Amino acid sequence: MDKSLLSKTAAAMVARGKGVLAADESSGTCEKRFKSVGVECTEESRRTYRGLLFSTPGAEQYISGVILFDETVRQKTNDGVLFPEYLAKKGILPGIKVDKGALDLALCPGEKVTEGLDGLRGRLADYFKLGARFAKWRAVIAIGEGIPSHACLYANAHALARYAALCQEASIVPMIEPEVLLDGSHTVERAEEVTEAALRATYSAMAAHNVCLEHLILKTSMVVSGKECPRQAPVDEVAERTIRVLKRTVPAAQPGIVFLSGGQTDEAATAHLNAMAAMQGLPWPLTFSYSRALQNPALKAWRGQAGNAAAAQKAFHHRARMNGLAAQGKWKPELEKQAA
Repeated sequence: MDKSLLSKTAAAMVARGKGVLAADESSGTCEKRFKSVGVECTEESRRTYRGLLFSTPGAEQYISGVILFDETVRQKTNDGVLFPEYLAKKGILPGIKVDKGALDLALCPGEKVTEGLDGLRGRLADYFKLGARFAKWRAVIAIGEGIPSHACLYANAHALARYAALCQEASIVPMIEPEVLLDGSHTVERAEEVTEAALRATYSAMAAHNVCLEHLILKTSMVVSGKECPRQAPVDEVAERTIRVLKRTVPAAQPGIVFLSGGQTDEAATAHLNAMAAMQGLPWPLTFSYSRALQNPALKAWRGQAGNAAAAQKAFHHRARMNGLAAQGKWKPELEKQAA
């Protein structure tokens, strides 16, 4: 374990005004997104699209790192440079998604546990050689009638902690992602309750597995109303509830927190981040690690056409810049007009 490398990586991931691009969609997820804009999902089209994002001029001003998928970490630019090497040269940290996805949790109907611990030590060593300096593991916590159960919260927390310990052993910074899903009709109060329970379980497991908090990044959900809830909490309330939960559960020793957008609209994810980052006296920096909320406009502009590459890069650059400003509490809705 190289502690100085871990410290340097963790600090760079949450550098002021920068956030992490999640470009680690599985081929299945990619297919759904490509289908929405009429693009055939092939290994080559995925390489082209991700290469377009990574090569956006000036993206490194707002993007500190990129989470890659196993396929992407081995792919090359048009000039034959491996993506991790290309990103590192731009001053962007290459990261890697290492979990194998969420599967049904035995004897817990409607709940999932993330798998992928088998063979992880060897895979992490390989990813380190390929240039990855941080990793991500996502757990999914659903809210519903009688769920999440204690078993679900602790099974996922245990897996996150074992993953994090293996990452640190390999000199790779673990990004832990206990995502509380916004699917459902639950209230914002219920979302707050579940988010707090999930984070308490997660940090209890981190302590039990000797995970070093100074070399750990949390990727967390915001406390928002369920998608089908008649009352959608306004921006200020989302910010207030989310920060309250984080202050109660996340140790100040941690280098920073990144948020997932989790199905929010592009602008809502930016507005929520801005409201939280503008709060005074927080013990850790807050920033973003978005997938759709950074990529949506670029994907719609690209549509698989080489001639649309510049427009797609412009759209991606704009969203990256907006979120870079939001991470400093400096975003304003009128700035969005500049994308036109």
